[in-house]
Amino acid sequence: MSQTILITGATSGFGEAMARRFAAEGWKLIITGRRTQRLNALAAELSPAQVHTATFDIRDSKAISDFVAALPEDFKNIDVLVNNAGLALGLEPAQRCDLDLWETMIDTNIKGLVAMSRAVLPGMVERSKGLVVNLGSIAGNWPYPGGNVYGGTKAFVKQFSLNLRADLHGTGVRVTNIEPGMAETEFSVVRFEGDKDKAAQVYSGMKPLTGEDIADIVHYVATAPAHVNVNRIEVMPTAQSFGGFPVHREQS
Repeated sequence: MSQTILITGATSGFGEAMARRFAAEGWKLIITGRRTQRLNALAAELSPAQVHTATFDIRDSKAISDFVAALPEDFKNIDVLVNNAGLALGLEPAQRCDLDLWETMIDTNIKGLVAMSRAVLPGMVERSKGLVVNLGSIAGNWPYPGGNVYGGTKAFVKQFSLNLRADLHGTGVRVTNIEPGMAETEFSVVRFEGDKDKAAQVYSGMKPLTGEDIADIVHYVATAPAHVNVNRIEVMPTAQSFGGFPVHREQS
């Protein structure tokens, strides 16, 4: 019997790559996003896979609960939830940031993920099986200038994932937090407000992770034996590692 995976934010990047990977493996897919045309095009591309699409903003908690309650019978039993929808906005330091951008990141990366998890988890617990995969970031582990609220939201995702594991102890439901480093998708284009040239400069002279790399990791986690829980995976491109501690020195 084919399994069912729900992927949020499936219209680009990691989510789109995951949809292709799991469709190729014969899974039933529920894909969500804000762009109906892109969702429909992806669903058509994935044929003959069984695909259910839903357009809504992940920041709308009522839309989430209505969506889960209205899932067709063939898609109700969700085996894997991938909380992929998220974004980074801006790189200004905290004292010059746009507060609206901060609130958008909090509403999307934290509130949307929490609302979707709360809507899906009861069914998994009732069936004594399931997996929640959250898309965190190395920004939740390693601070950098301009990361401020984005890094804060991903730190929340990491701790929320660990706390879910504690809450779900004994239920058979698994939880994994995937923490990617530099990856070339639409992520940087969104962060730089559509400036593709500026986004491309982020990856100049190095080979970043791809959506397919992360899709492979999620597939591995999702197909691991039921007695295996991968708590966290932090992954970077080989070209990325760790820097020294910066020191500001007064000029004499």
